[in-house]
Amino acid sequence: MKILLVGEFSRLHNSLKEGLLALGHEVVLVNNGDGFKNYPADISIRANFFKSKLGNIPRQIWARIFKYDLALLEHGIRFWWISKKLKNFDVVQLINERPIQTTFKLELFLLKRIFKQNKKVFLMCCGIDYMTVSHMLQQKDKYSVMNPYFEGIPEAKKQYDYYFDFLTNSHQKIHQFLYKNSSGVISSDLDYVAPLIGNEKYLGMIANPINIDKTGSSETTISGKISIFLGINSGNSFTKGVSFFQKALVILQENYPNLIEVKITTDIPYTTYQKHFESAHIILDQVYGFDQGFNALEAMAKGKVVFTGAETEFLKHYHLKEDDVAVNALPDVNYLVEKLSYLIENPSEINRIGQNAIQFIHKEHHYITQAQKYVTLWLQTK
Repeated sequence: MKILLVGEFSRLHNSLKEGLLALGHEVVLVNNGDGFKNYPADISIRANFFKSKLGNIPRQIWARIFKYDLALLEHGIRFWWISKKLKNFDVVQLINERPIQTTFKLELFLLKRIFKQNKKVFLMCCGIDYMTVSHMLQQKDKYSVMNPYFEGIPEAKKQYDYYFDFLTNSHQKIHQFLYKNSSGVISSDLDYVAPLIGNEKYLGMIANPINIDKTGSSETTISGKISIFLGINSGNSFTKGVSFFQKALVILQENYPNLIEVKITTDIPYTTYQKHFESAHIILDQVYGFDQGFNALEAMAKGKVVFTGAETEFLKHYHLKEDDVAVNALPDVNYLVEKLSYLIENPSEINRIGQNAIQFIHKEHHYITQAQKYVTLWLQTK
């Protein structure tokens, strides 16, 4: 098949592409790199001009006066330039409801062109969109990434502004168009299942594909200090619950100064991030998830012990026990200190969980196996 993947926020589409290529399909990936993460693309719509030294000057002035980022407009213009070539694909998949990340009107115009020029278009639910924000605002779950917003933390408010963009009338036109005209919606992990239950467009969950041939895996050996890594994205630090990890690390460094080493980074490219967690034994990912996101899964594939979403729902779905393949991180500093202290004092547990994690990724997230699930679903859906 000839397949077009539009958008990227976590490397999901890159890994899926690699699986599809291994299966013999023709794949084109279009994205804007997602800012500092700089994800690969076959066709890039990155805002090169307005993020250059020259273009950044009018961009900053425009943003202050009109509260709008011209880089978003550049994404749309660059996509428009190449959009007429993006036709006659057997399948198109959009990473979310705003895969191009441009103005609302231009996004809708360009998406309509993609639908008109191609056969089947599928939509991913693997992040923030109209369905997930609407669900979280109902506060039906015991917690969500919107907890800091509900708790009224002043510094957190700015990080949630774009969540409410998905509830505006302008975006709802995009949402309604996609749900009316797409062939169906696919969720990438258990965090996105609840918002879609009962929706006639929902086709089910296909767990994130992880390219184990690229990530590699090895037995965790601890010859010196236990290395703990926290990679911070300042744009979503509250939604990940980073402050809980930071406070726990302060306590741990006081309690175990000779047993651990802590590495913390902020806003580094994806490739640099990978190099840092390569040498770590424990990765601190997020506290508000029920299931693992892409970064956590890639770390697990390398045999790291990851503090992430591994809630009861996850354990039941995959028939696992607590701390089998990952540690369920909670928004509770004392709990995190207790869990981390146990691993520091019992380093053999780090190796046990790490090896279980590798086996789990091979069984449930192998990129070629998961790519075949997409192909099967695409083909059987009208």
